[in-house]
Amino acid sequence: MGEQWTLFWALGLLQGCVAMTPEEKSRVRDQIVEMFDHAYGSYMKYAYPADELMPLSCKGRVRGLEPNRGDIDDSLGKFSLTLIDTLDTLVVLNKLEEFEEAVKKAVKDIRLDNDIVVSVFETNIRVLGGLLGAHVMADMLRGQGKRMQWYQDELLHMAKELGYRLLPAFNTTSGLPYPRVNLRYGVLNPLSRTGTESDTCTACAGTMILEFAALSRLSGKSVFEEHARKALDVLWDKRQRGSDLMGTVINIHNGDWVRRDSGVGAGIDSYYEYLMKAYILLGDSVYLERFNTHYTAIMKYISQPPLLLSVHMHNPTISVRSWMDSLLAFFPGLQVLLGDLKPAIETHEMLYQVTQQHKFLPEAFTTEFRVHWGQHPLRPEFAESTYFLYKATGDPYYLKVGQSIVEKLNAHTRVPCGFAAVQDVRTGTHEDRMDSFFLAEMFKYLYLLFSEKSQLPFDIDNYIFTTEAHLLPVSLSTTQTPCQSNTTVQKPHLGAEEDLFSYSCPSAQTLFPNNPSFAKTIRDSYKYLTGVGRAPHTVPVRGIELPLHDNGMEPVEFLKSMGISLTKLSDISSTVTTPDSVGQKGTYRVKLIAEVSQTPEEEEVLPLVVQLISPPFLGRTVLTAGPAKFGLDLTKEEHGVKGSIVKSAPYSACGPIENAAELHGHIALALRGDCMFAAKARRLQEAGAIGVIFIDHREGSSSDETPLFQMVGDGGSTSDISIPLVFLFSREGAVLTSALDEHHNVDVLLLPRDKQMGRDKLGQPLGMNIKIRLAKDGQQHSGENKGATIQLLLEPSGEEEECEGDSEKGGASGSHCQKGAAHSLNPSLEQQSDTSEHKQQQMPSPSPSTTDQQNDP
Repeated sequence: MGEQWTLFWALGLLQGCVAMTPEEKSRVRDQIVEMFDHAYGSYMKYAYPADELMPLSCKGRVRGLEPNRGDIDDSLGKFSLTLIDTLDTLVVLNKLEEFEEAVKKAVKDIRLDNDIVVSVFETNIRVLGGLLGAHVMADMLRGQGKRMQWYQDELLHMAKELGYRLLPAFNTTSGLPYPRVNLRYGVLNPLSRTGTESDTCTACAGTMILEFAALSRLSGKSVFEEHARKALDVLWDKRQRGSDLMGTVINIHNGDWVRRDSGVGAGIDSYYEYLMKAYILLGDSVYLERFNTHYTAIMKYISQPPLLLSVHMHNPTISVRSWMDSLLAFFPGLQVLLGDLKPAIETHEMLYQVTQQHKFLPEAFTTEFRVHWGQHPLRPEFAESTYFLYKATGDPYYLKVGQSIVEKLNAHTRVPCGFAAVQDVRTGTHEDRMDSFFLAEMFKYLYLLFSEKSQLPFDIDNYIFTTEAHLLPVSLSTTQTPCQSNTTVQKPHLGAEEDLFSYSCPSAQTLFPNNPSFAKTIRDSYKYLTGVGRAPHTVPVRGIELPLHDNGMEPVEFLKSMGISLTKLSDISSTVTTPDSVGQKGTYRVKLIAEVSQTPEEEEVLPLVVQLISPPFLGRTVLTAGPAKFGLDLTKEEHGVKGSIVKSAPYSACGPIENAAELHGHIALALRGDCMFAAKARRLQEAGAIGVIFIDHREGSSSDETPLFQMVGDGGSTSDISIPLVFLFSREGAVLTSALDEHHNVDVLLLPRDKQMGRDKLGQPLGMNIKIRLAKDGQQHSGENKGATIQLLLEPSGEEEECEGDSEKGGASGSHCQKGAAHSLNPSLEQQSDTSEHKQQQMPSPSPSTTDQQNDP
């Protein structure tokens, strides 16, 4: 054992990172367990049986009792979500006694027949997956004969009940599921309060097969696997045949694509993951063949190492956005499962550098690694890929990456009652939110990263992780026969070529034998990708020959107009002049300032305002708002857009607008979430709204704490949207909705902040028609007192010589003073001014530069 560890340490040195000793790994592992205890203990103490913990408020989040957060709340079903999601994590962390007690609580307390509308996708991966993973763990412990001897498959029975409650979502002509279902009333029941949706995301429809197939094979009921397979068959059939890419949003009734942008992040991520993992779990090669077809397309069009971009599925040479979302961080881990390690290492290294720059992965970041959306809801995908890369390569570098994740979570998200999501990575502000996946996934992957197989209560290699990191046994492919009616015939796909990774599993020995520096060599190419960690260096001044000509615009002035300043060669003391340059007339040396200038962290966002102008507000209440990159440009509207506000029904504006008659000719209020800004805007514009104010669904967000951002479109053309769109954070939105609730009729102005009503009267001098002349005392001309007149009196000092000038020809501009002359100017303002509105507009007050010129005799 000692010789083996010495060899591992030596390999670590060769790879540029000293391996952790067993004692160091044990300390980090103990720290992870302590953090888990703090998070799980806080949930059980302050929140259970609520679905989630609110770590800043130290209480549970109960749907309906807390302010609505839009589609985020669709995960909450009053079924103790966090407890169910965490059950199998307790086993992984060797907390077997706590696991047994938690299972007893779940069996005793949790009900699944609640009259509440939930997300089919989230309920499947978190609750159904959590129940199945916990059942598998309970069954395994029961089989060992030491614990859980009382267990009689209660969790499996709960899973089967939940499966039947999700099945009504599949009652569509296409076989693609509705995005939401009522746990008690299904979808089409008049009491269900859902079933009007027409669209769902690709991941939402394509991330059912692992849980539903496992449920079928564990319960013997084939209906679940049949429906999940049918949904995957429809998605496969709807792929773009030319590129083999998928869109991100599809119509569940006719199968038409609603959003045609294609990537590997939000909206599509786990569809690809489940094709690969369905092959591993179920042993059906049709899933692998489909995955390989998609993967070839992804590597051809989407992967631009180390970036993973989004393209148009019908024209994949066109990138549809300049930013990436944090959910794509799972993809390197999936590439490890495939065995394609090089691009996995490249993308992971890019993601790691982004975390070094911003502490955490922002919810979205640009291709220049600037923040696009600053939230970080404690997502675990980066830790997931770190775990898989370490297991594939054995490179201790990934242990250091994992340790940095642990340290940053402790330093920047730990609060007295758990761990709080980061509202904006730029400011470090917290959000009163601790999602269940933080306990289900983050601690599981971090603990496994720092554990040896022998330290776990079961053989981890016998299980596959679902997208929520629940554990399902790979033995399901053999111990339980597949449903006979579920045989899917794979049509031959022409043009798809199998490569090295078509049927491979990652093997460090096979892929890079006797080359332990393999991963480091790849990483080194991207070592300073974001600029973090690069040693400062001085950029030398480069010489450029610039002959000056007399014809046309002077080259010096032309370059100055572009922001390039020139210095004569003889004036550069820090630069050694060369013999060739001495004495040359008209030769300048240009310093390339652009090489050393810092790129702004964020593109400038011009703030807008929502100004309440009806009584009793009368313009005194002004709310800071963010703009959109589409719709009417308010900065080009002289007087803004005015209208009365009306709440959209539904408030999210993601379904058919029910109060179109009421909205017509008014400015609509709509809640962020559930669907894209552009989709909401189109519906409200068609309903007759003259503008839209979107209100953030994230509770407590404010423009004082979160930088403004520009709302973006849906990846397609937004030229059809012609109404103005503004965005209010939650606190500003609450002011507006409270005003509407109290006064019922509220008029607002939407306009840029610098054009808000009353700004001129409050902050700027009135415009006046002014005549200025210089005269000696006593020389005021008669008849000059009409209108506003400023008299500038010249008081000669004892040492000066008199200024000469023709006062009739312009006073200040026409006077000429000899060297040393100094005049004291005493302006006096006659109180006769023409303040008509027309003249104020035509004659604005002088700009500072003009005033300075007039006051300089």
